[in-house]
Amino acid sequence: MTRKSNPQAQNAVILETIVTTVGLDGRAHIAPIGVHVHAQGLVIAPFQPSRTLENLRASAVAVVNFCDDVRVFAGCLTGRRDWPLLDANQVPGKRLADAAGHREVKVVHIEDNLLRPRFVCETVFEQNHRPFSGFNRAQAAVIEAAILVSRLDRLPRSRIELELDYLRVAIDKTAGPNERIAWDWLIEKCESHFDQTPGG
Repeated sequence: MTRKSNPQAQNAVILETIVTTVGLDGRAHIAPIGVHVHAQGLVIAPFQPSRTLENLRASAVAVVNFCDDVRVFAGCLTGRRDWPLLDANQVPGKRLADAAGHREVKVVHIEDNLLRPRFVCETVFEQNHRPFSGFNRAQAAVIEAAILVSRLDRLPRSRIELELDYLRVAIDKTAGPNERIAWDWLIEKCESHFDQTPGG
């Protein structure tokens, strides 16, 4: 594994996934992360500080899970991380038991950055477990809301509320039970954050 400086990030497709990593203590960590797809492989760029970043530095492997249950995305951001896991096939890690598919990856080099180091990974194993047709409107709205919640400390309240109002239209029109549960978790998280923020 080589370490490189942080060049200007290139444009890339971003896949909204659940990344599972394992720390030196053997504990698995689940986190929603937009994984960048480049010609050289998958790039995982967690914010500093984070458990995902610590685990990637420690183990240099991860599992990228393709999941259509948006409760997992919302749950990870609202203190609900107890989702069933299975052993990975080729790396010392875990995968989501209910993932539609997963890729097991190893880090080949790191591009250091003070905000978001980039871990460039190569796939060593890939498996599909069931059909995955993509996210519907309500699921996409939950994903976007989850991204907002992950940045509550970085975005102004006015922008968060404006975007949530827009996303709520898709929830009201097209959400099923799982999407509504996930949405409610995220809204509760936002309201709690605003209540605890000075001036909020």
